[in-house]
Amino acid sequence: MHTDTERCLRAVRSKDARFDGWFFTAVLTTGIYCRPSCPAVPPKAGNVVFHPSAAACQQAGFRACKRCRPDTSPGSPEWNHRADLVARAMRLIADGTVDREGVPGLAARLGYSTRQVERQLLAELGAGPLALARAQRARTARLLIETTGLPMAEVAFAAGFSSVRTFNDTVREVYALTPGELRTRAPQNTLRTTPGVLSLRLPFRAPLNPDNLFGHLAATAVPGVEEWRDGAYRRTLRLPHGHGIAALTPCPDHITCRLTLSDPRDLTVAISRCRRLLDLDADPVAVDGRLRTDPVLAPLVDKAPGRRVPRTVDEAEFAVRAVLGQQVSTAAARTHAARLVTAHGTPVEDPEGGLTHLFPSPADLAALDPDTLAMPRARRTTFTTLVRRLADGDLRLGAESDWSETRARLLALPGLGPWTVDVIAMRALGDPDAFLPTDLGIRRAARELGLPSTPAALTARAAPWRPWRAYAVQYLWATDSHPINFLPV
Repeated sequence: MHTDTERCLRAVRSKDARFDGWFFTAVLTTGIYCRPSCPAVPPKAGNVVFHPSAAACQQAGFRACKRCRPDTSPGSPEWNHRADLVARAMRLIADGTVDREGVPGLAARLGYSTRQVERQLLAELGAGPLALARAQRARTARLLIETTGLPMAEVAFAAGFSSVRTFNDTVREVYALTPGELRTRAPQNTLRTTPGVLSLRLPFRAPLNPDNLFGHLAATAVPGVEEWRDGAYRRTLRLPHGHGIAALTPCPDHITCRLTLSDPRDLTVAISRCRRLLDLDADPVAVDGRLRTDPVLAPLVDKAPGRRVPRTVDEAEFAVRAVLGQQVSTAAARTHAARLVTAHGTPVEDPEGGLTHLFPSPADLAALDPDTLAMPRARRTTFTTLVRRLADGDLRLGAESDWSETRARLLALPGLGPWTVDVIAMRALGDPDAFLPTDLGIRRAARELGLPSTPAALTARAAPWRPWRAYAVQYLWATDSHPINFLPV
């Protein structure tokens, strides 16, 4: 979008927050870059250039605006509705892959050479993987500086910097302030007293309808791993350097996120996974605009716009739970999962609530005795085959996954039919066009709305909804009175 100068200028002049994260405005006369909705007086057209990423702005020598804080913009929705190399690379960078494995590790996960990855990222984002990861480290460092009392040396290494000197130089370059000055300018009422606990706001593009989003997560919560408590969805997180607990509370203009981490180096990953879980980088205007063109869906969208697709913080966990939920009720699926958690999950402490375990890893589940599973023999075979493939690394469901290839691999496993694969594609892989024409709830909604109810006919009828059919599923499910569609009281 940044190449469409006229469109970008209109967004900047109208201070349109819908475009925050889509592009950044760099002001030549001040050397500052801003989000489109910056409240400052819009610069003259001849004094601005537009960049596709904060990293590109930083590479061009611009520093972040202290007023609009462009580093706190929602992420670009491009990386969540595309499955090409650049989108997959951006999802991996957000998950901290470059910090943990370097650019060669990023390229290996994507199945391309380092040179190919760097070339494509430069062409589309104006910055290579190292620059993009550096910009992300700067954002993490600022968050730690302003919301914790950690010594600066600990902040530097927790944010992913290799040395305190690099940390100091980067913060000064990006924010035109030293780390100490950033901390001094931070609000003094920020909570910093509980070690390992961070409170922050997760921004999103309005509108956001929390009912189905949090209602679904709360209604399907696995005891010990997830819970709804005091107006917040809480769950445990398995992270690269340890574990964590996230508490997510819906608010009118943001999601309050309270993170308890055993290792602060996992902050970036934890934030990324919480955002992905709640689909916070979606562009609801684009989604709802497409779905409103259908006269059947338009009333549903107008009634409760901004529905998101509830996703996951752990793709392998969700795939296992999808198998446990085959042909059983939501309550039965939760019971099956809770038994696995109690028997094979990793215990954690939760002083603030009732969470007790991390969900078992594929390696943990691959070692269990299949005869202990209280399920039909055919589903037992499906379960054991899936966890073995996940544990061996033969099947990957992470951010690097190619959606089409992964679908084919899943369908090749015994007992995984189109419904299960489409559910995994929608919520674990993040495919915004995943569709569930065989789902009983969808077929019931289709009949009530006068849509075709047979899978083939409904699929054909839903073609104009592409590439947002996963969001159409949320609107169709919302026609039912199932508790997954409503916030708990």
